[in-house]
Amino acid sequence: MAKRESTVEMLVSSIGANPDPAFWRGRRVALTGHTGFKGSWMALLLTRLGAQVYGYALAPSTQPNLFTSAQVETHIDSQIGDIRNADTLGAWLARANPEIVFHFAAQALVKQSYLDPFATMTSNFVGTLNLLEAARTQASIRAMVIVTTDKVYKNNESGQAYQEHDALGGHDPYSASKAACEILVSSYKQCFLQHIGVATARAGNVIGGGDWAADRLIPDAVRAWSQQQELDIRRPDAIRPWQHVLEPLCAYLILAQNLARNCSAGPELSNAYNFGPDIIDAVTVREVIEQAQRSFGSGTVKFAEQIAGPHEAGLLHLDNGLAKKQLGVYPRWNLKEAVQRSMDWYKSYLHGASAAKLCAADMDAYLFGES
Repeated sequence: MAKRESTVEMLVSSIGANPDPAFWRGRRVALTGHTGFKGSWMALLLTRLGAQVYGYALAPSTQPNLFTSAQVETHIDSQIGDIRNADTLGAWLARANPEIVFHFAAQALVKQSYLDPFATMTSNFVGTLNLLEAARTQASIRAMVIVTTDKVYKNNESGQAYQEHDALGGHDPYSASKAACEILVSSYKQCFLQHIGVATARAGNVIGGGDWAADRLIPDAVRAWSQQQELDIRRPDAIRPWQHVLEPLCAYLILAQNLARNCSAGPELSNAYNFGPDIIDAVTVREVIEQAQRSFGSGTVKFAEQIAGPHEAGLLHLDNGLAKKQLGVYPRWNLKEAVQRSMDWYKSYLHGASAAKLCAADMDAYLFGES
């Protein structure tokens, strides 16, 4: 075991900014939202790095789901609960006694936020408030990373890449709830949490194997094509900062490492950070689907001629310069590779491959350059 660990550390240090296995080994980590797509990947990634993970989230909302198919519960301490229940959430955090907290739990779909804005606002804002309140009295915590979204900006669709100091906004209820969270976190870290490192993470659109949510591009494509159905695309010309799910997750880990190791730095590192691809990989939905179709090897697509559905931003770019400068975080997989790996994951899973092994293979490829 020791030989494997030393080899891992050597590989990580040789390829630049990466999560540090020596830092995470044995570290107590609290992770909200561990039953979701990103949360399940994060739980698997943390356990692969040797952390002790305590998860708190609602039961998985889709069938199938990565949490169940990858047997995430067998690797961590999992508690099913609602972040809007302050007492239960606080008791869980006290029991976890973590050094690091990652907050993923949220209602994360724009379309769903139109259907149920109250649940979106309470889950995202009140849930975050409950966690921050619980953290105030938890002496073990050294760093917190609160995940928001790239959609927190007041988006005038000018084509500029948004920087962390740009104005916040939120046309739809989901975006508004996350922009409100940014203001909330900023207040708490200045007033109550000055003794720990606290940062928010604004990530671009993520893709990767194991996402089965409705109204997400790649899952919708896989569902349609695997059943020999035509895929309907309602906003083919919308532009987003696409990236593989491992890109922001590893960035969050690097951010947490820096926050925990440099608590005394305070305002220097306790910022909001954009995590997204370089501008070349911020492309249209049409381009992503055409790449996915080639990778999948079959499937038909119908692109809408007119925009359908409620308002969503048509153009969104992120400036990732601060993450590069302060954290040494650079995009590693370009869009072509991210799409190819995502579709390969789904094809293999649909042919009976183990979800856990597929995730492990992608993690090793990302972290260590192993094929």
